[in-house]
Order: sequence, then C-alpha cells, then structure tokens
Amino acid sequence: MDVKEQLIQGLSEAGCGKETAERIGLLYEVGDYDEMLHQMKVQRCILIDEMHDRQRKVDRMDFLVRQQERQMK
Repeated sequence: MDVKEQLIQGLSEAGCGKETAERIGLLYEVGDYDEMLHQMKVQRCILIDEMHDRQRKVDRMDFLVRQQERQMK
C-alpha cells in the first residue's frame, strides 16, 4: 500500500467521507501539501464540533437522569 492509499485509509478510519478522503489524497498526489494540511485541519474541526455536540447531549442526559432521581426520592 503506497503513502496516498495509507493516507486515504487513515482519513476514512478517522471519519472522513470517501469523497473528502480521496480529494485530500489527490492534493497529496499533486504535491499541494499546504492545501492538503488545510483540508485535514478542516476535517479535524468538524470532528471536534461533532464531539462537542455529543458531549452537550451527554450532559443533557445526565441532567435529566439526576432530575428524575431527585423526583423519585
């Protein structure tokens, strides 16, 4: 497996869609490393936003559980 294929596989495993991973792989292939890194950082920001959204949902669920526990006492 060459470096481009490893990059695409790694991006896919990290949650990037096939089209995005292939676009970043193409940037690597043509040597546009600055744009490749920029796009990878954009994808990282998307993952961080998703993580924060999930954390807010967990926090809300925790609040609801505690609220119900207090009401049951």
